[in-house]
Amino acid sequence: MTPLELLAPAKNLECGIAAIDHGADAVYIGASRYGARAAAGNCVADIRRLCDYAHPFGVKVYVTVNTILYDDELEPTRQLLAELTQAGVDAILVQDMAVLQLAEDTGLCLHASTQTDNRTPEKVRWLHSLGFSRAVLARELSVDDIANIHAEVPDMELEVFVHGALCVSYSGLCYASQYCFRRSANRGECAQFCRMRFSLEDACGEVILRDRYLLSLKDMNQSNHLRELVEAGATSFKIEGRLKDAAYVKNVTAAYSLCLDAIIRQNPEQYCRASLGRCDYTFTPDLKRTFNRGFTNYFLHGRQPGIASFDTPKAIGEFVGTVKEIRSDSFNVAGVASFANGDGLCFQNEDSQFEGFRANRVEGNRIFPYKMPRGLRPGMRLYRNNDQEFERLLSGQSACRRIPVRLFLKVVEDGFELSAEMGGQNYSVSLATEHQKAQKSPRENLLRQLTRLGDTRYKCIQFDIPEDFDYFIPNRQLSELRRNLVEKLASLPSHPSHPSYHSRSGHPSHPCYPYPYLYNISNHLSQAFYGADEQSAYELKGGAGPLMQCRHCIRYSLGYCVRHGGKHPQWHEPFFLVLGDGRRFRLEFDCKNCQMNVYAEM
Repeated sequence: MTPLELLAPAKNLECGIAAIDHGADAVYIGASRYGARAAAGNCVADIRRLCDYAHPFGVKVYVTVNTILYDDELEPTRQLLAELTQAGVDAILVQDMAVLQLAEDTGLCLHASTQTDNRTPEKVRWLHSLGFSRAVLARELSVDDIANIHAEVPDMELEVFVHGALCVSYSGLCYASQYCFRRSANRGECAQFCRMRFSLEDACGEVILRDRYLLSLKDMNQSNHLRELVEAGATSFKIEGRLKDAAYVKNVTAAYSLCLDAIIRQNPEQYCRASLGRCDYTFTPDLKRTFNRGFTNYFLHGRQPGIASFDTPKAIGEFVGTVKEIRSDSFNVAGVASFANGDGLCFQNEDSQFEGFRANRVEGNRIFPYKMPRGLRPGMRLYRNNDQEFERLLSGQSACRRIPVRLFLKVVEDGFELSAEMGGQNYSVSLATEHQKAQKSPRENLLRQLTRLGDTRYKCIQFDIPEDFDYFIPNRQLSELRRNLVEKLASLPSHPSHPSYHSRSGHPSHPCYPYPYLYNISNHLSQAFYGADEQSAYELKGGAGPLMQCRHCIRYSLGYCVRHGGKHPQWHEPFFLVLGDGRRFRLEFDCKNCQMNVYAEM
């Protein structure tokens, strides 16, 4: 039986609890520092509270310690790891191999962050040999790539991204933010260079495209492809979004939880969920009604068009109809969507730019904006990127998670025994009392009293007593029996045991897949680990290499990749991306590796 894990993001304790309540099998969260989202840090006390909430459901808590570290941060990191161990976290995500060494005495389970650029069987095998129990694979991999890695390294857990924002560069290999703004992506401070507007020029200065978001990608959505990922060997399915709010986490987690449940229902002998509990929702999950830039399945089936969003880096949302009649203060919409006061709406104007506005008042399909947008024209497609009614549904308690239990009552020599079957295990409590024959059938009262689990985290889904059970048990004793069983279930060890950490044998003089790390060595422990001559992190000394390495290819997106059936380019290479302030970045099309590299123009 293969457990399938839905892994949800937590910006904070509130989001983490929301993720658990809405069906997550695991949650990943950042500590106060050293996580790849510096703006989403949390104190250890909150992480401990999240663990306490998660573990009774069998939900795991992973903490991101996945930035590169400087020498003066090594001892504080060691202290942090000790505190996280005491808090009960189940694993840490790691980029810098110094953390591998600092964690040796903690017993913490180690996951190789996507920041370590995990895209080949050789890399994953090497990571496994170092003691990592899981690799978070690069977003750019196809389902065949994933299957190949699983076949080559079957003992390594594989975690894949399934939803949310996409980084245009291979993770761990982006230095554009550091170069332009002194804000390192490898230090958790990405300034989102890829969401900026560029013009595209050729070698002769001819403008090919002007003021477009040429590095901005749509958002990933693999909700219709989970079965393929499961069959390829992935077992953890990760939702991106440690900067997203609780409403986003609730909706997306619930949507993917239902998808995984459907796969398990069809293959009950093969798969199960990695945690306990069933969720009841007060809303219908709908991915289109939550923040998105439009959706793509990226490279799941190889290179394909339509992965980028050249027109806007912002949320587009759900298509809700076309503009029909326009008046001086309002317009109406042809479509079946219903609207609410305060809805956020947008449209693409005649200059291919997206304009957004708020609905001040709604009367049926007629919308009265706060201010009529100038670019609005009849026939334009209208999108809703802020759904007030949906946000209202998600603003309060929108799910209830309970662990299903089957209860069994039987007669024992000195009284009665009440048992619960939970997660394939049986737990029992006994009541010592005399056996009194009942004057009438006790079944209805037993069912009512013993299955009344109230606001506990348990829900009775089946209650069995022997056919010939005809004993009277006072309600006071039934309440005592039920209470004792619930207390026993609640007192079970809630912290899953860590897999034993297997130490690596010796320090390799260089990694099996060295290129990415030649940029990212930033402390003496990593320097010794790799046998490097110096600390070569881009953040410390710069470098002449590419600022980005991307599977996304602008030449392909424009239809000029000859290898993929495109037209022969009519411009002179190299191409340059040009920011509004005049800074230029040279593009290199590495066709051998089907990759686009971005360089700073020196």
